[in-house]
Amino acid sequence: MAIESDPPGNGSIEQLLKELENIDLKDIDPDALREAEFEQTQWVLDELVGKTIVKAAVEATRIVIETSEGNRYFFYGFMGSGHHGK
Repeated sequence: MAIESDPPGNGSIEQLLKELENIDLKDIDPDALREAEFEQTQWVLDELVGKTIVKAAVEATRIVIETSEGNRYFFYGFMGSGHHGK
């Protein structure tokens, strides 16, 4: 998904960046963030039902899946894993 410039005013990228500067990271609930990412990932996976995967790549920070239609889906690794190596 590409980010494009928005006109100045409410809802602009500039306004969003200003709001992000004021966020105290201590106030972010990691469990809520993880749950939101899980829901987003599940939505993407549901969209892939019936599609043909033509390419998948594991990169340093994400997994990239490409369908036969040419759409690319990105999965990022900060959600954690159910497997813990020793």
